[in-house]
Amino acid sequence: MMTIKHWAGSLLLLAAFFNLSAQSNVKALVGGTLLDGFGGAPLHNSVILIENETIKAIGQVGQLPIPANAEVISTEGMSVLPGLWEMHSHLMLVGHSDYAHWDTAYISQFRDVIIPAAAKQLLHAGVTSTRDLGGPLEELLYVREQINSGKMEGATIYTSGPFIQKKPYPGTEKFRWGVDGPEDARAKVRKLALAGVDCIKLIDQDQMSMEEVQAVVDEAHAHGLKVVAHSHRPEEIRRGLLAGIDCFEHTGQATAPEYPADVMELIKARTASGKTLFWTPTISVLWNYTYFRDNPEAFDDPAWKEGLPENIITDIRSSLNNPQTLPYYMMVPARKPTLRRKFEQLATSGAILMTGTDAGVPMTFHSNSTWRELDLWVRELGVSPLDAIKGATFWPAFFMGVQDKVGTLTPGKQADIIAVRGDVLQHINLLQNVDLVLKKGKRIK
Repeated sequence: MMTIKHWAGSLLLLAAFFNLSAQSNVKALVGGTLLDGFGGAPLHNSVILIENETIKAIGQVGQLPIPANAEVISTEGMSVLPGLWEMHSHLMLVGHSDYAHWDTAYISQFRDVIIPAAAKQLLHAGVTSTRDLGGPLEELLYVREQINSGKMEGATIYTSGPFIQKKPYPGTEKFRWGVDGPEDARAKVRKLALAGVDCIKLIDQDQMSMEEVQAVVDEAHAHGLKVVAHSHRPEEIRRGLLAGIDCFEHTGQATAPEYPADVMELIKARTASGKTLFWTPTISVLWNYTYFRDNPEAFDDPAWKEGLPENIITDIRSSLNNPQTLPYYMMVPARKPTLRRKFEQLATSGAILMTGTDAGVPMTFHSNSTWRELDLWVRELGVSPLDAIKGATFWPAFFMGVQDKVGTLTPGKQADIIAVRGDVLQHINLLQNVDLVLKKGKRIK
């Protein structure tokens, strides 16, 4: 017997069907196993109806009618899920090993070449949204607007603009802003907020006075912006928690076998109090270093070269000829044994983990970094595939305050959708070859 609930559901589906039948720009993704991003049970033989940029209805084959005028896209034998998020990217970087050289040789090409290429590479890898944490303000805002208006193809950009820190490293003043006292800290944050950034990025907060750190956080929160901060050193975490920072990045630079007990108590006290704390471990960039050092064939993958001129490609590739000499990775062999334990500590602390990779740093390309992080979480660190996907879809959208727009496959939300042949719940590394990418309902790949 059909219940009232079932009748109501059927009527809603029929209403969606008749409304879509009158439309012309309609797509139907038919047949795949749908993973909604919430971490719920998979929906087999799924049907997703899309009108223009929006998901209009979700159902199953034989239950949800497909409008006669719809463009039918078969997803038979595929996993269908929300577009992924990369929550720690540096779009001004595309893998080169020498920052000092890169920042001077190519700074004039960040806006029109480098950042657009990085955003496009992410999109073609199934990453439909990215959080850029530390880069040149005007260039990032320009590319963000070009993508949002449809004039440029790339992942949707959410950016902090420049790093906020006590003192910029020499030659980095364009994308690292120093602070000199609490009032200057507030002024710098106000300038970023008024420019239109999406969050604030704090680094080396253990080198600031506590008053300066608090000023950054309070001013950001007053403008409705969350604060993201490095967690390389325990004192950075202590000060960040005390000040009310919203999200920490990385798993630390030290070789200590685990986070100190007092730091873990502070984290657990924060999460137990009901105040949400997010963390982006960016663990694969360190974990995979020795593999790439010993197997440089990965550097010949053409995907990371997309959108870049030949002279830049040649420069990047030559900079990676001897990875073992890169200062960026000197301490990694000693740090790698600590990574599993630190990840376990974070995973049981009550903090919400999100996928991010430091994409753009040496040997970490936008074209393949995000799936490697997911693969590591599942294959090595015991995270369930559904939880890993949630950390790359729902939680990032929630953190950025756009969960009503993207992040899950839900009627009424933007049609940012990817599909990959095979079952990603059994083989998460299938995400290295995304077969179908839709952004705002437009088929990209």
